[in-house]
Amino acid sequence: MTIHKEGKGILLSLFIILGGLNAFLYSRWPDMIVIRQAVGLVSLILYLLVLQFFRNPKIKVQVNTNEILAPAEGKVVVIEEVEEPEYFKDKRIQMSIFMSPLNVHVCRTPIGGLVKYMKYHAGKYLVAWHPKSSTENERTTMVVEHESGAEILVRQVAGAVARRIKWYPKEGDKLADGDEYGFIKFGSRLDIYMPLGTEITVNIDDKTKGGKTVIAKLN
Repeated sequence: MTIHKEGKGILLSLFIILGGLNAFLYSRWPDMIVIRQAVGLVSLILYLLVLQFFRNPKIKVQVNTNEILAPAEGKVVVIEEVEEPEYFKDKRIQMSIFMSPLNVHVCRTPIGGLVKYMKYHAGKYLVAWHPKSSTENERTTMVVEHESGAEILVRQVAGAVARRIKWYPKEGDKLADGDEYGFIKFGSRLDIYMPLGTEITVNIDDKTKGGKTVIAKLN
């Protein structure tokens, strides 16, 4: 299992802290075997949970020029027509994918093309399913222009627990389908805004795999 670069420092620090705690208990109270075993078990479980959160499985992206791929692993929680106020300032189809702490948290480009817009917004930390989280929470907005001229907007949204968003592209970069473009630490959601008339190929509550599940097709 490959560990994402965003997790290596956290995992090392956690290993040192938990290892130090267990070593201290052993040296201070060597006879309290039950307590030391309980603390050791909890430490192991905690470390394994954080370890799996930062996993970064290798995937093979199947490229099809008109397919839009899921930008993250999670569950589809929103499919609706909305007004997108930041970049398009007109109606678009919004799809939102919620990521639990058990999902892979690598963020991938839904479609290949040129990065036309990339912006970070500081903000609140409302729960990820709150209706205003897409416009009021800490977030990034990236717009990718497809070779057909269609523009797809994808937005990382922080949540009540997820308070660290990482992103790597800048305006002018060229990205391929399913490229890794960011990471959200400890759960949240991604919003995708697509042109009206886009053929949606998933339904509410469907599970997605980042860079693999086809969520829509450009017409």
